[in-house]
Amino acid sequence: MPPGRLVRSQRFASQLVLSPRSVPQLATLKTSARHLHIKLIATALLVLAMFGVAAPAALAQDSSIKGKLESIDNDDREPVPGVEILVEQDGTEVGVATSGDDGSWEVPVPAAGTYQVTLNLDTLPDGVAPTDPATMSLPDVAVRDGQNKTVRFNLGPGISSGVNDWDRLLDLFILGLKLGAIIALAAVGLSLIFGVTDLVNFAHGEMITLGAVLAWFFNAADAGPGWPLLVAAVPALVLSAGFGAAQEAGLWRPLRNRRAGSVSILVISIGLSFAVRNTILVFMGGEPETYTQYVIQEEKDYFFFTTVPKNVIIVVSTLIILGAVGLFLQRTQAGVAVRAVADNKDLAESSGIDVNKIIMITWLLGGTLAGLSGIFLGVSERVQWDMGFKILLLVFAAVVLGGLGTAFGAMLGGFIVGLSVEMSTFWIPTELKNAVAMAVLIGMLLWRPQGLLGTKERIG
Repeated sequence: MPPGRLVRSQRFASQLVLSPRSVPQLATLKTSARHLHIKLIATALLVLAMFGVAAPAALAQDSSIKGKLESIDNDDREPVPGVEILVEQDGTEVGVATSGDDGSWEVPVPAAGTYQVTLNLDTLPDGVAPTDPATMSLPDVAVRDGQNKTVRFNLGPGISSGVNDWDRLLDLFILGLKLGAIIALAAVGLSLIFGVTDLVNFAHGEMITLGAVLAWFFNAADAGPGWPLLVAAVPALVLSAGFGAAQEAGLWRPLRNRRAGSVSILVISIGLSFAVRNTILVFMGGEPETYTQYVIQEEKDYFFFTTVPKNVIIVVSTLIILGAVGLFLQRTQAGVAVRAVADNKDLAESSGIDVNKIIMITWLLGGTLAGLSGIFLGVSERVQWDMGFKILLLVFAAVVLGGLGTAFGAMLGGFIVGLSVEMSTFWIPTELKNAVAMAVLIGMLLWRPQGLLGTKERIG
């Protein structure tokens, strides 16, 4: 062994020899470790005992099968009262319920198992019929202990309206404009945020959801104040803007200052999306909700088309808001600064522009537009915990189609995607309509990769 290694080995061996002073300290450490070990075991036993006590209570919860009968005609939903629903198990009747004024019904079941649920067609009111009679009997409804199982029956108008192809195309065009308006609002915010920060924010869908859920809380939730939707939308939009600002100040700005990699930031945005989405699920629950106003409306005639008033309000309001955003970007000092930062951050900063302030303004604007898009989507359909995630792919398609980082391109792309998705259902099944948006996106990337209003850039 070399002399140097021998000296180090001897020195290390001498450190292993316990001195008389270290013996009491070692005994004290052993006693403390033994006490800590006993405390950990006692804590574990207490936790197990709590689970043992709680388990029977969980099993003792009542189980039921429930639902809500609605006659659905495009965007129109009307409750269907007075309809009988029979629940059986292996040929034995378990219970019968009658739908209430709001279409809701519920049948308690004695235990976990598989049940058969049948809707009594003879009790359906005039003008309402099943879209598929085979679906009026559900043979295998599995219910767990303590579960309130929700089932659905598809009902629609019982009398054919005799709409010709031109009228149907016109109706789909109006629905496409409405969907395009909702997508465009969200896409403008996403595009502006990408333009000034180069961030592909996968949590943008949850910003859409948050606006709808907050408006529902202030408008229709049992724990909320019960304000009219127009009043409830104001604090919902303020909090949506605050959520965007909180993201920038608490997460994205520190990551930019630390020069985090683009892949890391992308993964973090996906993680934030999961976290916010499931937090909304915990507080709101998985059942779809509706606002107290504008749910059921009668169609009215507008010039050469007929539709429900909320579709017209959504489209017109969106056009006014997008026009205001365009004027803000073109005519105001802050808007010009946003476009300057999106074009070249370094040059903008050297010109005296406070880049961090402009990025914060962009997040506030993006959060507000996303929240408004969610409120309009909640009025058009229903408020759900994952509604923003479901529409996020269409929003990304609109941003890429119009041109990454361009607000006006996102506006145009949103309406093109909305019209393509809705009008495609004239020729293809409804389940495939989102695939049309992806086909349009792929075609655009092959023909004009920079998007409709984007500009070519040198890479590398």
